[in-house]
Amino acid sequence: MTRGARRPPRRPKRARPSRPQGQIDLVRVAGSAAVAALFQRSPDRVERLFFAADRRNEAAAFCQRLSRLRKPYRQVDADELARVAGTAMHGGIVALARPRPVLPFDPAAAAGWSTVAPLLMVLDGISNPHNLGAIVRTAAFFGLDRLVISDHPLQAGPSDAAHRVAEGGLEFVQLYRASGLATALKRLKPAYRIVGTALGRGRPLASLHADAPVAVVLGNEEAGLDNAVIAACDELVTLPGSGWVQSLNVSATAAILIHELHAARRCDRR
Repeated sequence: MTRGARRPPRRPKRARPSRPQGQIDLVRVAGSAAVAALFQRSPDRVERLFFAADRRNEAAAFCQRLSRLRKPYRQVDADELARVAGTAMHGGIVALARPRPVLPFDPAAAAGWSTVAPLLMVLDGISNPHNLGAIVRTAAFFGLDRLVISDHPLQAGPSDAAHRVAEGGLEFVQLYRASGLATALKRLKPAYRIVGTALGRGRPLASLHADAPVAVVLGNEEAGLDNAVIAACDELVTLPGSGWVQSLNVSATAAILIHELHAARRCDRR
């Protein structure tokens, strides 16, 4: 451009079209186990299905279901499947589905859970969706069909990544969101013993008896439980280790807690 020449006027940026009122974002459910669980438990939530050529036989029954509902499905190449999934870690098959709702946690109603859900896991600020997915997967493996998450600003929800890591567990484990966790835990106390987890604090897990319903609270990966939640707990437990590393990943901690308390309850019933 020569000196003194006037620059052409910039074109105004186009405004992005607004989302139609009432439209719901779809969750991407990727991987064979997760998609199979979705079709097993909530096939009507599926809106679209994409799959690679080597998953054609696996997808056939799902396609028939969608065809009856007049919903689209398509075999696509690897690049498009990765684009649809938002990741290359898609396992060759991806469903787009309406999300399963996270229900509000009502401590008064939850007090009646103790006979059918004597072990209740409560997550306060677990921020990594992979950790949430892994905890849900463990819960589903051991038959825990409900899990409470807090309204902590860092708390992860049932995202695409959580669904992928949960391997179908989010179709079997109902999530509840507690508003004001410390207060909710206090109201839960008549039905559950509230046990918090803390690094290097509290009694060893092995000394905790599971003869009564227990609600186990796990805190944020970095900060742990805040003081108000700790004050709402009846006691704290810890997992003693070798000391070579500071701590376990929170999903590994959850797996150990669920396994040990689940096994302890079975022994107590004998």
